[in-house]
This record gives sequence, structure tokens and C-alpha cells, in this order.
Amino acid sequence: MPGKSNYLNHTSGFASWAFTLDHKRIGVMYLVATLSSFLLGGLAALAVRTELFSRGPTIMNADSYNKMFTLHGAVMIFLFIIPSIPAALGNFVLPLMLGAKDVAFPRLNLMSFWLWVIGALCCIGAVIAGGVDTGWTFYTPYSTTTNTNVVATTLGAFILGFSSIFTGLNFIVTIHKLRPAGMTWFKMPLFLWALYGTAIIQVLATPVLGITLLLLIAERVLGVGIFDPALGGDPVLFQHFFWFYSHPAVYIMILPAMGIISEVISIHSRKHIFGYRFIALSSIAIAAFGFLVWGHHMFTSGQSGMANAIFSALTFSVAIPSAIKVFNWLATLYKGDIRLNTAMI
Repeated sequence: MPGKSNYLNHTSGFASWAFTLDHKRIGVMYLVATLSSFLLGGLAALAVRTELFSRGPTIMNADSYNKMFTLHGAVMIFLFIIPSIPAALGNFVLPLMLGAKDVAFPRLNLMSFWLWVIGALCCIGAVIAGGVDTGWTFYTPYSTTTNTNVVATTLGAFILGFSSIFTGLNFIVTIHKLRPAGMTWFKMPLFLWALYGTAIIQVLATPVLGITLLLLIAERVLGVGIFDPALGGDPVLFQHFFWFYSHPAVYIMILPAMGIISEVISIHSRKHIFGYRFIALSSIAIAAFGFLVWGHHMFTSGQSGMANAIFSALTFSVAIPSAIKVFNWLATLYKGDIRLNTAMI
């Protein structure tokens, strides 16, 4: 009905949005912010591809290219991909699916958004002040010796980590404590199972990255030998810490999307999802496997052949819960009112 009050128009003005505790409004603000970051990262990608269009300098020199490449990677990973589905869609949908009034900690939810904004401003400010040329991985020892704005950028990523942790903590407590009477664990929507697995990764893996970046800052500012071999540090240690977070981060990106697919397939096939428990538990299994496979990013780092074999086997094992999801999706489609042509598979 025209003029009907809703979460978008029940109050107006900047302050009503900036200090809102409404999970829907916070989800909308995350959506606008992450899509703006996607635009920035996309423009950086276009600049990188334009530079590679022909041999020799096209629109920038080598130093500018490295900075633009780092900008693209850092923005797309830390400002867009990781917060986009959990923080935007998760904040909007999770309480609705539970039948709850809001998330468990509305003020913490708002704080997580503003921490995201502060972290983003730190990263963008570092770019405006000259940029950083390390690549989004901040690999040592280059990141401990380059004269670009590594400290400001890693400080921004450190703050963004707190935003991610607070969002994950909020989701875990909300799912545990605000489920309605009668909604047991195995009656929850599958999207909530996916968000739950994602939140576990956010809470357990993100602190490792935060501490690693803090150690990198300490090494640059105080000259403490942690990762720089010239100071007695070990650069491979940085890789272990970094990828212990950054591989589970892959599942921060994909698990919520898998949850969405489960819901969409069930609705549009007009059938209860086939193998509900298997899909639900596979979300947790994927999150668990994500903590065990970081070494496959380090096959050329000098680790032993045995370690390479173990990490390879664990990596292949991730295919098992992933395949369970796909099998049950296809089974739901075949059993539902939608009939797949085998040529489409």
C-alpha cells in the first residue's frame, strides 16, 4: 500500500541510518558499501587489464601497476567478497528465517558495520597517500622492507578483521539463542546452516590473520625480527599464518552461496530438499576441512614431501561434502516439479 511504513521509510535522515539498530537497515548499508567496493575493485581490475593490453607501458608505469594490482586484490577480498553475503544478506535474512525480532546483539551489529567503514577508510587513505605495492597477500620480506604504505593498509585490514569477527559472533549467538520454540537444529533452513559454518570460520580463523598483520606492523615499526630473515625472522612463518586464515576465507565466500542454492532449488522444484541432514552437516564439514588445507598454497615453500602429500589428500577430501551438496541438489530437482534434461548436466 502507498505510504505504508517499512524499514526503509519509518524514519528518515542520515542519523536515523547511521545509528540504526535495525538489522534490515544494517544489511542494506552493508550491501551498498560492499557494492561500492566492488565498483572500486572492478575499476582497478579494468586498469590492470588495460595496462596489459599491449607490450610496454600503456597507461601506467611498473610501480603504479603493482599498486593498482594490490588495490584490486585488497579491495575485492577484504572489502567485498568476505563481507558481502554474510554481512549484507545474512544480516537481512537471518533474523527473518528464525522469526526473531533482530540479531542477538544489535549494537554490536552496528559497531561491526562502522568498523568496516573505518577499516575501509584506512585502506583507501593508504592508496590516496601513495598506495602499497606488496600484493594483497603482503608477503614478507618485501612487505617489511618496501617504502610504500604497508602499515596503514594492514592496519585497515586488521580493523576489518574485527568487523568480520563481530558479525560471526553475532550470528552464532543468534542461531543458538533466538531459535523459536520447536525449531530444532535439524529444522533450521539450510541457509542458516551455511551462515553458521561461515560464522565459525570468521570467529576462529580471522584472529590469526589479525595477529599476523599486527606482528607485521610491529616488525616494520619496532624492528622486531619475526618474518624478515635479515632480522632473524622466518618469511615462511608468515605464509603459514596468512594462509591458515586465507584458505578458510574461501569458504566464507562460498558457503553462504551454497546455502542460497539449497533454498532456491527447494523452492523452485516445489519439493523438500533431498538429504537435508547431509547438506546441513556438509556445511559444517566444509568449514572444518577449510582449517586443515592451508599448506596447499605453499607447495614450493620448502615444506617436506610428506607435508605436501598430506595437504593434497586433505584438499581432495573437501570434494566429498561439496559433492554431497551437489548430489542432493540434483536429486531434489529430479524428484520435484522441475524436470532436468540430462543434456543440461
